[in-house]
Amino acid sequence: MKKILNFAAAFAIAIMFVACNENDEETEARVGTLTLNLSGLEQLGADFVYEGWIIVGGTPISTGTFTSVEFPQTFDVDQTTLQGATRFVLSIEPLVDPDPTPAATKVLAGDFDGGLANVWVAPVTLDANDFTGIEGNFFLRTPTDEVMGSGNNGNDMYGIWFGNPGAPPTPSLVLPELAPGWVYEGWVVVEGSGPISTGTFTTAAGRDDSNIFSGAEFNAGPPIPGEDFFLNAPTGFTFPLDVRGRTAVISIEPSPDDSPAPFAMKPLLGAIGQETAPATHDLGLNLSTLPTGTVTR
Repeated sequence: MKKILNFAAAFAIAIMFVACNENDEETEARVGTLTLNLSGLEQLGADFVYEGWIIVGGTPISTGTFTSVEFPQTFDVDQTTLQGATRFVLSIEPLVDPDPTPAATKVLAGDFDGGLANVWVAPVTLDANDFTGIEGNFFLRTPTDEVMGSGNNGNDMYGIWFGNPGAPPTPSLVLPELAPGWVYEGWVVVEGSGPISTGTFTTAAGRDDSNIFSGAEFNAGPPIPGEDFFLNAPTGFTFPLDVRGRTAVISIEPSPDDSPAPFAMKPLLGAIGQETAPATHDLGLNLSTLPTGTVTR
C-alpha cells in the first residue's frame, strides 16, 4: 500500500513539475526584447527621464524609462504587443509623472518596417529631407540701447540679431515648424564662459521671449529674435559683452526645459565676424548634432 501511495505522490509531483516548466516556457515565449541603439542624446536634468513608447492600434504603450545615454539598451516587452507595434516614440518625461500618456516633448520617432524602426528627430519630422534648405543669417547692432530716431550709437559689437538689417529689420531664419513641446533658442557661445541665451521662439517673424540682457530703456528691439548684452550679466560673464569672434547657434529645445545649456539639437551655427551692421554673417547647417538611431524588436 505504501508503495502505491509513494508512486502516486511521485507521479503527481512529476505532473506538477512538467506543468510548471510548460508555464515557465510559455511565459518566456511571451516576452520579447526591444533594443534601442541611439546616438546624439544628452544627459537630462535630475527632474526628467527618457521614456520609450510603442504605438499599437493607435495607443501608446510604455516600454520603460531610462537616464543613461549609453547604448545599446534592451527592454522586456510583451511579445504579442511588441509585434503589433507600428511605431516607436521616445519622449522626455518628468521624473515624477502622474500622466500615463506620452508628454508633448517627443525626441525621436520612427515607423517599424518588419523588425526595424529607423528613428529621427520627432520635434520636426520623420524625414531628414525636411531640413534641406534651412538657413539664416544675423547682424551685429544694439537697437535696444538707441534712442528712437537718434541713429546708430556706435556700440554695435554688443548685440546680435537673427535677421537682415533694415528699417525695420526683416526675418532671415528659414526653419521647419516645430511640434508642440519644442522651441528654437538662439545662443552666443563665449570661449571660457560658455553659452548665453538670446531667448526662445517658435517663429522667426517676431520677437523672442526674452530681453533680460538688453538695454530696453529706449527700444524693445526689432521684430526678430536677438539680444543686446548690457544688463544682468550671469555668473562668469562680463557685460557689455562683445560678441565678435564668438559662435552663434540656433538650437531646438524641449519646453519645459530644466537646463541652462543648449540641448543636443543644434541645426544652425556660424562664426561671428568682426563687421557690424549693415554687414551680415551666415549661419551654416550643423545636422550632425541631430539625434538618430535604430530600434529593433
